[in-house]
Parts: sequence; structure tokens; C-alpha cells
Amino acid sequence: MTIDKSWITIRHQFDPAFRVGLEAFIERCKNHLNHEGKCSCPCKDCGNTRIHKLKEIKKHIMQHGFEPSYKIWWHHGEQPQPPEVHNTPDPLRNFLHDIQGEEPPSVDPEEGPDDDETMNDTTATDLEDLIDATQTELYAGSKMSSLEFLAKLTHIKVLNKWTNTSFDQLLELLKQSHPEDNTIPPSYYETKKWMKKIGLGYEAIHDCKNDCCLFYKEYQDLENCPICKESRWKAERTKGKKVPNKVLRYFPITPRLKRLYSSRYTAKDMTWHATGRCTEEGKMRHPVDGRAWKEIDKRYPDFAREPRNVRLGLAADGFNPHGNFSTAYNMWPVILTVYNTPPWICMKESSLMLTLLIPGPKSPGKDIDVYLRPLVDELKSLWSVGVITRDSVTNTYFQMKAMLIWTINDYPARSSLSGWSGQGYKACPTCNEDTPSMRVQNKISYFGARQNLEMDHPYRENTQFNGKVDHTPKPRKFNWKMIESQLKDILPVGNPGKNHKNTGEKRKYPSNYKSPHNWTKVSIFRELEYWKHLPLQHNLDVMHIEKNVLEAILGTLLMNEKSKDTHNARVNLEKLGIREELWLKPKTKGKKDGQFYKPLPKYSLKPKDKVCFCNFIKEVKLPDGFGSNFRNKVKDDNITNMKSHDCHIMMQRLLPVEVNAFLDSTISTPIMQLCAFFKQICARELMVADMLKAQKQLIKLLCAFELIYPPAFFDIMIHLVMHLSEEAINGGPVYMR
Repeated sequence: MTIDKSWITIRHQFDPAFRVGLEAFIERCKNHLNHEGKCSCPCKDCGNTRIHKLKEIKKHIMQHGFEPSYKIWWHHGEQPQPPEVHNTPDPLRNFLHDIQGEEPPSVDPEEGPDDDETMNDTTATDLEDLIDATQTELYAGSKMSSLEFLAKLTHIKVLNKWTNTSFDQLLELLKQSHPEDNTIPPSYYETKKWMKKIGLGYEAIHDCKNDCCLFYKEYQDLENCPICKESRWKAERTKGKKVPNKVLRYFPITPRLKRLYSSRYTAKDMTWHATGRCTEEGKMRHPVDGRAWKEIDKRYPDFAREPRNVRLGLAADGFNPHGNFSTAYNMWPVILTVYNTPPWICMKESSLMLTLLIPGPKSPGKDIDVYLRPLVDELKSLWSVGVITRDSVTNTYFQMKAMLIWTINDYPARSSLSGWSGQGYKACPTCNEDTPSMRVQNKISYFGARQNLEMDHPYRENTQFNGKVDHTPKPRKFNWKMIESQLKDILPVGNPGKNHKNTGEKRKYPSNYKSPHNWTKVSIFRELEYWKHLPLQHNLDVMHIEKNVLEAILGTLLMNEKSKDTHNARVNLEKLGIREELWLKPKTKGKKDGQFYKPLPKYSLKPKDKVCFCNFIKEVKLPDGFGSNFRNKVKDDNITNMKSHDCHIMMQRLLPVEVNAFLDSTISTPIMQLCAFFKQICARELMVADMLKAQKQLIKLLCAFELIYPPAFFDIMIHLVMHLSEEAINGGPVYMR
């Protein structure tokens, strides 16, 4: 049925034809209301970026007029003619045909093209060139097309990390060795020109060398930073092309998400979450089975009603692109993953989307929000407006929206992204103001797991913990309203950046000010409308916590450089008046006065046992690809240089066997139980009942640890173990977050 749109071009809103057309449009809107009785407003002022009730929409159109560029009424149920579906034996050609139908028609055939359409025509020309390349033989009689050859060869280059020079030399050799009529490009430069036609490029955004701001949007034409006044360029008076101090690479996510739906090979998996939920009660194998996903569905029913809407997770961390070389450089990639897809696809390397490449040479730290600005702006648009997308499964167009459901980081990066400082007496982001902590010599100990027990539990009256009884109430559960109230009390942070005015200066508080919390800034993610309501905003990195816990236990077991059982730890025991057998003892006669030694505790190995322990680890043989060679990690009676995955294997597979053989059962049993918990929580499938049970057991287990180890042993990583099972209930299996 043809829709009459002639009235939208009438300039006089009191014209009878305009009134009739408007009434018909309002009648049409009644079929496209959300659960609040609202829909998109197409007036010139709102431009479909805001939603209102029908009465308000009618008033807006009468006052401002109808947006003339809104020619296909996507937001109000109109569907254009779907493109023709091509099926050929060549998957590459099918993929390119899918891309051709990615962009919907934007104007009527009788009207002339605008600037956007001219740009789309250029893209269409590139795609036609690529389709022709799939039909062009590499050389006469070849079974491989020119484009297929380039695609496979560049893929091999990436997998094997070939340099551009070596790739040029290979192309030159191949061109000479193949028949003269071959279509092999002469260089990598020419190859890139072909591959760029597929699209999905990046934007280079200049940024201040002091991390003050991006030269982006209102600042894009400036020559100097508006905050620190430093020049945008490395050399201002150069005769050639000016080189910026720092460049942020931004890979827009909207074209990539559209591509996932436009390709027939990926679109079928994008709605798996709607049909792949676990049918067994309490079983979790994907974030869709977690409590957080279900709460989001309840709070935002309109978003949840469309299964093709996208849910994203964000991960960020620093790395040195120079590998093990001495060059100090810290670059931060920001990566997104799409949780719509099944577990066997979601976390594959090919499914991860690089979104930002934040330049070094130093970590952005608290100024990471400056670099996240383009991404957050795009996420806001994808939530409020969405984007018209072609679904190749149904061969129809729909309004795709997206939301970021959480971030995944190690603990220091979590502090930079969330704004909650991971240091000080209130370092735990879950316990918040009620973080149990105490001062021990020259550090802070997060000692006090028994505060989570019932008030009548015997451990509450036991003075062997820290020399006192503990009647402190259980830590509170902080909801989003309480968090918002805390954020209102944050003092002004000042300008971002590491410029000369900020360097070395701490934020000054009034002399009578005492902060009740650890918030240092309002995260840029809080600009997202839905962010404050998310049940799980920032995930704790289980592998990072597991590594730190293993190093603490193993270091204290072997009494190496990472041991928590230091001289000061023993002094603190004496000050607390507990465990007299571990206090420092004066050395035997004949030694200088004032010299002391540490008595060997039950939780550490004797010198002879340390050698046996290390020899066992040295002789361990693992299946191919399961882990690294532990023989290279053992040096005499010490184990060093273990990576995260090595610690993962040591904690879950090897440490329980060893402590059972060398330590007393009162010491080894809690350690073995902790190892069993990490093995349980890292499983591919979790049961809610098991996690609830583990949550209660962990509190008693940490209390047992507090009766074994000195308070200095308990850094923030040991404390965070307590919250891992609760996060698993909210987010689902650990390996997907």
C-alpha cells in the first residue's frame, strides 16, 4: 500500500492537506508505540532522536514542521523493497553481494541524489570492482580468483606476522614466477588499496601529548591544546606535512555491527541468545543465563523485545608493542565483544572487535575517559536512535540498537575506568564504605572476613584473629541510588591531562574534609542513560586475582621475594599480641645485639622440602598446548616468571597435590579448598546453587586463612576472592567475561 507523503513538503501547517496528512500519520503511529505509549518524533527539532507521546508529536510537527530528509519512515513501520539475494558457489562473491544490500535506499528514484548518496555510489563502485575481481582468474587457467588469492595471502601475512618488506619481496617473486598475464599486485601498497574497498577502516584522531583532550568535534581545527596550550604538532615550522604528537586510532563500531547482520554467514548466530538459553533451572553457560542479563530485560522491555538488538562487553588493558625489548612503551587497545552469539563463537579471537588503539608511551590512567569519548558518543547514538540495518536471514531492514552491559579489566584498569580508587582503606568497590581494613606496619591489610558472618558466630568472639572481638555489622549492599548519592559529593577534579600545571600536584581537600568513599571521578560511562541501572558494571578479572593469590601463597610457602611473611609482618603480630610462636626471636649468643630471626612457621616449607617441591614442579609434563614448560620456571629452590596461565595451572592442578604432601592438614586443607573453588568457578558451565553455597563457604575459608597467616598477608586481591561467586551469579561463566 502506497503511503501519501506529499503533505510533508507543504510549508503552511494550517493547510487542510497538511492537517489530513498529519492525522493519518498520527493514526499510523498508534501501531508503533513502546511500553510507555511513546514513539519517535520526526519533527525538524527532534529528528527522530527523541521519543514523545502522540499529543506531543502532533504539537511538535505543527510548530517545527516535518523533517524533510526522513523519506522512508523506518521508525514508524515502513519497509523498503528488500534487495535481491544472490546465491553462488563462491562464498566470497556471496559475501560481497550481501555487502551491496547493506545500505538501504535513501531517496526516491525520481529525486536527484544528495551528497550522502554520492558517497554511497562511490562505495557501490568499489564493491562492483571487488565482485569483478572474484570473477577474474589469477592467470589463464587458474582455479583461484584474483581477490580470493589476495584475501588468503594477506590473511597468512597477519597470522605469521610478516613485515611489509618481506611481503613485497614475496609478491615480486610470485609475479615473476607466474604466467605473464597474472593479476598479482606488485606491492603490499597496491594490495591494501584493493582490500580497503571492503570497508571497515578507522579514523585517525589527533590528541594532546599531555592527554588533555582530543582534537575532535569542536576542537578538530585547533592548532594548540585548549587546556595546556601545547602544540598539536611535533614540529610546527616543518616545510613538509605536519606530524601530530599523538594519534588515536578509532574503529567505528556501527559499520561492524551492521556487517554482522548483512553477511549471511554471521547473521544467523546474532539471535542465538534469544533461543539458546539454558532450559535447566539454575544452570549458566552464557551471560544470557545470568541474573544481570535478566534484570536488564525487565528494566528495558522495548530493547529486549527485539532479539536483534546488540549487547556488548568492553575490555581494555595496556601492553608493550615492542615485546621483551627494553623500550618502555605502554599502548592500550580497547576491544568489544558481542554477547548475542553462542559461547563457542563469542570469545573467539575472530569475534573480538578492536575499537580504540590508545597511544603511549605512558598509560592514560585516570585520563582514559578523554580517549573513550568517540566510543561513548557512538554508544549513546546506538542506544537512543539506533541505525537502520539489513538482516540477511529475513532479507528485511530493522532498527538496530546496542548497549554496553559491562567492562572486563584487571584491578588497576578497573580503577581507571570506573573512577573508584583501588587503594586506601576503602579499596573494595563492592563493600564500598564498609570495606574491612586495618593498618599493619607500613601497609593496609584487608583483614576482617568474619564481619560477613552472623553476629552470634563463634569466630566473632575469637581474639586470635587480631587480638580483639568483632561485632561490626555486615557490609551493606549498595544499590544504584546510594552510588548516585555518593557521586554527588565528589569534589571537582580539575582539568584532565598530565600537563605541567597538574604534574605532581594532588587534589587539595579542605582541612576538615574526610571522604567517606573512594570515588575519584565520575566515569564517562555514566553518560550512558542506562549505565547506572546495570547490576554488574565492571567485572573483576578472575585470572588476575587468581595469579595474585597464587603468588602470595606460593611466595610465602617458599619464602621467596614475593613472600608476605616479612620482618614487619612478624613485628605486627607481636604488637597485636597474637601467635607468640611466630614473634621475632633474638639470635643465639655470640651474635651482635639487636639481631633477630624469624621462626619457621607451619605454612612455609623447610629448606629440604623446598628442593623436593621445586623438583616435582620441574619434572611435571603437560599435554601439548596445555601450558608452558615449568622446567624453565624453576631455579634451585624457587619458582619465578610465571605468566597468568602458568599460575592458573599451578593453582588448580599442581598446588593442591604439593601442599597435601608437605604441610600439616590444618594448613593444607584451606589451601586445597581455595584451589578447588578456583577450579569450580572457571568451569564452562556453572550452577547458581553451587555458587550460592560457595559464597557462604568462602567467608569461612577466608576466616580460616586469617587464623593461619599474619594480617599483612591479606592484600586487596585476597579480599576480592569473596565477591567472585556473586559476580558469577550475575554475569555467568567466567571465561566469557
